[in-house]
Amino acid sequence: MIYTAKKDVNSACKIVAEDMLLTTDMPTAAGSKMLDGYMSLLEAEVLTILKDKGYGVCGKADVGEFAIDLLGETSYNGANTADGKLLNSSSEILKANEADAVIALDVNGTTRRAAAQNGLVSVKPTYGTVSRYGTVPVACSGETVSVMAKDAKTCRKVLDDIAGHDDKDGTSLPESEIAKKADAKEIKRIAIINDMMADVSDDVKANIDSAVAKLDVEVVNIDSSVIASSRPAWNILMSAELCNNVSRYDGVKYGHRAEKFSGIDELYTNSRTEAFGDLLKTAIIFGSETLSTENYMKVYDKALRTRRVIVEEFAKIFAEFDAVMIPACSKAFYTEDDVKADKYVSYKENFYTAPASITGLPAVVAGGVQLIGKAFSENALLELASKI
Repeated sequence: MIYTAKKDVNSACKIVAEDMLLTTDMPTAAGSKMLDGYMSLLEAEVLTILKDKGYGVCGKADVGEFAIDLLGETSYNGANTADGKLLNSSSEILKANEADAVIALDVNGTTRRAAAQNGLVSVKPTYGTVSRYGTVPVACSGETVSVMAKDAKTCRKVLDDIAGHDDKDGTSLPESEIAKKADAKEIKRIAIINDMMADVSDDVKANIDSAVAKLDVEVVNIDSSVIASSRPAWNILMSAELCNNVSRYDGVKYGHRAEKFSGIDELYTNSRTEAFGDLLKTAIIFGSETLSTENYMKVYDKALRTRRVIVEEFAKIFAEFDAVMIPACSKAFYTEDDVKADKYVSYKENFYTAPASITGLPAVVAGGVQLIGKAFSENALLELASKI
């Protein structure tokens, strides 16, 4: 695994920060050659909070370039693999007992996929309940600081300690809103969306069946093509926001700078061409086209309106049910061949993670399944996760 470790960290609870969180004592590269060796002058707010509460930050875990891939395979350090299978650095660190929890930035569902495929628990909290100050921005309207651990109890403790309002984060919710998660109602009725189950492997279906068998709740299968439309809308919004956010990396103030160039335009072009990987370049081009004058209204604006329709659809579902259960990924593991066959596979696999990303709803993964709940229902979802 690619892992920057700190020695002699004495703490009752050790955490690892993924490389999307800024640190002042370790480099932050966001998995990209563009930021190789970058040392930040500020620290992510969540890490400061955890340190103040007695946690020990024992290292940083590698991520895929700007955290938009499957499991981290697009990192400039190279893919983390074993016997042809793709591995996720954060989940491998937890499985090796080198940390109690991982603090991640869930941009495109990597954390949830890793938890589902490795028998771990992850929680993506309600958007705005945890400060994003000091994270590398990619898709700001949907990315969320998340927690991954071996069990639901640890996830809940860490989440309780980092949740709270932060004046430095313009998207941070008021304390009065965040406090609602302490009073989340018990989950008694769960909906399984049939439209999300059509293309998953037998292993994933078995995880769903196993989870249902362990829960003493009413489970109903429903249809919802609207929720299934989250993927294209999220891919449009994510790429558009990514395009804007990575425009700051131009080889001038910081980051990789090309050695050969003639004029400022060539400096920009050569630096970004050399430093960015294929998936990120594609996302930038897609985002630029989406935001063009010709496509803004018919593509980007339509994606925004689709987001509102998806939010309303979830509201209708939650009028009858307390939570939704869907897969977090289509299969039990990914291989190097999966990415070689389709290097844009992460933009297809986020079919399962996009619904929670685009709406900002909380999502918990446990036992290989994903539970999405009403806003501020993290604790109730984690209670179910402990049973699974």
